[in-house]
Amino acid sequence: MNVFANILVAAVALLHIGFMVLEMFLWSEPTGLRVFAMSPEQAAATAALAANQGLYNGFIAAGLLWGAMSNRLDLRVFFLVCVIMAGVFGGLSAKPTILFIQAGPGLLALAFVLLGNKSR
Repeated sequence: MNVFANILVAAVALLHIGFMVLEMFLWSEPTGLRVFAMSPEQAAATAALAANQGLYNGFIAAGLLWGAMSNRLDLRVFFLVCVIMAGVFGGLSAKPTILFIQAGPGLLALAFVLLGNKSR
């Protein structure tokens, strides 16, 4: 089960790499405008904030991959809890679907990480 847990952790990392790309590189492009339902003016006004947010998503992805590749429980749990907390905050403060897009996969991966650790 630990292999499957690490696959889920890596999948959450890939989601965050995708978020990073959207926020850092595609924010003002047609894809970013469509995904975030923004006008070009809104995107231009918030581009620096989005790039900063994207950078943080990249750090989260790096931590998740580090945890999965090293198979360290502490790293996987820490970064997955960060993902879940960010997803809950985003879902409550920005858009409810963030709960499902970000917190949901993080919670699923965390459950399998913890279950895999108990079976050792």
